[in-house]
Amino acid sequence: MNKPERTLTENYFNDVYSHNDDPWQFETSEYERNKYQATVQALPRSSYKQGFEIGCSIGVLTELLAKKCRSLLSIDTAEKPLVRARQRLADVPHVTLQKMEVPDQFPEQKFDLIVISEVGYYLVMPDLKRLAQKIISHMDDGGHLLLVHWTPFVHDYPLTGDEVHESFLQLSGEGQPFKHLNGFRHDTYRLDLFQKQALV
Repeated sequence: MNKPERTLTENYFNDVYSHNDDPWQFETSEYERNKYQATVQALPRSSYKQGFEIGCSIGVLTELLAKKCRSLLSIDTAEKPLVRARQRLADVPHVTLQKMEVPDQFPEQKFDLIVISEVGYYLVMPDLKRLAQKIISHMDDGGHLLLVHWTPFVHDYPLTGDEVHESFLQLSGEGQPFKHLNGFRHDTYRLDLFQKQALV
């Protein structure tokens, strides 16, 4: 089966969530729980001024990231999971949850932390590259970008997790906007941490 030639839109996710409120078992899976712990532990700072989570779903990881951010904006392309996320984060006033579809939509402010967990492979490569450029222009020098993605092939995703991470690795190094700080590969996911570099 051929992979999709367009970025997956809200309709795709509305269909997924119409069958299950938690289709990826974010709330109940030990695998997800351990991955989220590794995600948060990978962040070098104990506190960030302004965080941005791209693709928050029902807010399970959001709840953990909120403990590391003085202010956190979390977005999702579909409304149904945001309803659950708003319920989960109702007592956490420094978290803002919005419906937003990147890269066509993007917040105006700058961030010192951006997290993309299990969402980059929903974009086709041209859209992922546009998203990368928007991230670069909306990230503070010295800020951190954390990527975490499932690596096995999924037939209805435009990209693989490895393609997402390799795309950002091409933007790291001397003379590039990012410095690759560290990363590791699990059996079924990989994590990579980048730092925004000041370019002269």
